[in-house]
Amino acid sequence: MCVHLRAGGKQMDPLSNPAPLASKLRNTLLRYHSIGDGEWRMAKKTKDATVWRKPSEEFSGYLYKAQGVVEDVTNRIVDHIRPGPYRLDWDSLMTSMDIMETFEENCCVMRYTTAGQLWNIIAPREFVDFSYTTGYEDGLLTCGISLDCGEVRPNFVRGFNHPCGWFCVPLKDCPGHSLLTGYIQTELRGMLPQSAVDTAMSSTLANFYSDLKKALKT
Repeated sequence: MCVHLRAGGKQMDPLSNPAPLASKLRNTLLRYHSIGDGEWRMAKKTKDATVWRKPSEEFSGYLYKAQGVVEDVTNRIVDHIRPGPYRLDWDSLMTSMDIMETFEENCCVMRYTTAGQLWNIIAPREFVDFSYTTGYEDGLLTCGISLDCGEVRPNFVRGFNHPCGWFCVPLKDCPGHSLLTGYIQTELRGMLPQSAVDTAMSSTLANFYSDLKKALKT
């Protein structure tokens, strides 16, 4: 059972009518997408992606921005990212995924677990997320936010994703390639040194692009 979220001082159940939560989530991601380049500080750069960060407005950690060009069409890329049969096959960090509830308008609630990181300094995590996919310009936006739902399974720490999302749009001069831009702000919780969290987040996002590209080629 989900704990009710508070909006404007009032309690609400986000699952009774997902439309307001989906709309608010989309608007939050659009706002992140409009943040000027000068507000971001580079955190990591690889051949597949560049990762930046800035202080989050939601919690004491960082909002990360990742961007890279992926050689495939928008719909296929997003199908590999959003909840569904592809994600668990290629995402090396994700160890399980269950769709708990499905709504209309490309909304669902999923529970998933992630592997330990940095020689298990960061223990395995569990998340319960609301996910929403919608159109954006000539492409798609798939976004999500964690919900306080259910009991935490043994051997996991319950993490929390503040508003996150992936914008995927075709390149105008090369429609068979897409520009993929992600915004991630994950509160891992538990007793962790902030330096370990920062190292893990930057590397995880860079690896996400390289793993995704390999999956799309196969």
